[in-house]
Amino acid sequence: MKRPLPAALLAALAGAIAGCHASDRPVVVASKGFTESVILGEMVAALVRGAGVPVEHRRQLGGTEVVFRALERGAVDVYPEYTGTLTKEILRNEVAGRPLDAVLGAHGLRATKPLGFDNSYGLAMTEARAAALGVRRISDLLAHPDLNLVFSNEVMNRGDGWPGLRARYGLPHEARGMDHDLAYRALASSGVDVMDVYTTDPEIHANKLRVLEDDRHFFPTYEALLLYRADLAARAPAAIAAMARLEGKLDNKLMIGLNERVKMDHVPESDAAVDFVTANVSDAAIVAPRQNALSAIAARAAEHTTLVLLSLLAAIALAVPLGIVAARRPRIGRVVVGVAGLMQTIPSLALLVLLIPVLGIGSPPVIAALFLYGLLPIVRNTHAGLVGIPESLEISARALGLPPRARLRMVELPLAMPLIVAGIKTSAVIAVGTATVGALVGAGGFGQPILTGIRLDDFGLILQGAIPAAVMAVGLEALLGAVERRVVPRGLRQQTARR
Repeated sequence: MKRPLPAALLAALAGAIAGCHASDRPVVVASKGFTESVILGEMVAALVRGAGVPVEHRRQLGGTEVVFRALERGAVDVYPEYTGTLTKEILRNEVAGRPLDAVLGAHGLRATKPLGFDNSYGLAMTEARAAALGVRRISDLLAHPDLNLVFSNEVMNRGDGWPGLRARYGLPHEARGMDHDLAYRALASSGVDVMDVYTTDPEIHANKLRVLEDDRHFFPTYEALLLYRADLAARAPAAIAAMARLEGKLDNKLMIGLNERVKMDHVPESDAAVDFVTANVSDAAIVAPRQNALSAIAARAAEHTTLVLLSLLAAIALAVPLGIVAARRPRIGRVVVGVAGLMQTIPSLALLVLLIPVLGIGSPPVIAALFLYGLLPIVRNTHAGLVGIPESLEISARALGLPPRARLRMVELPLAMPLIVAGIKTSAVIAVGTATVGALVGAGGFGQPILTGIRLDDFGLILQGAIPAAVMAVGLEALLGAVERRVVPRGLRQQTARR
């Protein structure tokens, strides 16, 4: 007869199993959508990997709000942040008179000591333009109200960005939002006069820009640090120890040099990060993960296909019944079509941000957004196909004694099928294009190389995402055309084409 295991032994086994599961779960590193953040994220990932801990890097997740909320929810474990952003933007309503560590602790978060450099904001003009106008300080802009100012889209609405700067200096200008990397090109081509810069941007020196003196001391200190979840210390203490090795290792000159290697010399972020870590931080050599272009495209294709197909199938499953209800019940139909149309008016990025608190980051919010965007064409075309059936055919179907459901299945839906399939095609093309935005919330897909190519001014990377996405859209439409030929009688297709 077998004796039961002692309670202490059972507890030990349970703890060991739990520990195994915890160690199998990767540490998820995130980075914002600019080069410096990606480099720092790669450094963290390299150090954690070198400590023998599984790690995953969710690169360029978009703005501060997206990444910080993902950290709070536990979708990511650590990401690079700046003290000024924490105190003046994210936690501005909580830090008054309180230590930053205490405020972070209330959110279940902790921070490392500063990494050693300060990447503050500044305003910059080309040296030639600034010299011609005699502009050296931000307050000098008051004498030139006709100058064109652009700010990064996120900075346009931040308390430590344009609204606060405008109020501090009393600037009369109307600024516009623009992608940070595109703004450098606009400045170089004289499309704009003044832009916001990060003081560790290598473009400042390369483009011969003059950073204007912040003579009214608006911008705070932005010391870089690593923000991480408090529970990571228990789950992966080796990762915490590895990350701490970055503290104090980077000064402004080193960070500018790293940014320059990536943005000017086109060295991959992972290589630049690993080279620095190996030379200055780690005791052992760390190898950067490698992936050739074809395997990268294949991985992105799989991600993009999953996003599109899951959202499209869900949209079809709901939109066709809604279109039928809309055709049968005109009053309800107006509401259904109106709500579906309203979804189309919400900008894709705004919808993703709205869905993150509910669905987190990654594929779920993107699939949900694509599903909502895909409803209108299918609902509208199903409704139009059913209400457009000639009355004579409806009368004939009733004369045959067919009940309503049989009429719908055997007569009405087949007659409406050409328009229904056309709506599905439209939804599919919309999904393929809109899914590229999903890269901003960690869903991958073809948007990843497009965003990276825009950020690094690398046309080849942009094409790695744009061309396969276009091919997928054409291929999916052709596939749906083949389905249409099988489910729609030839005579109906010809009749629809003549219409």
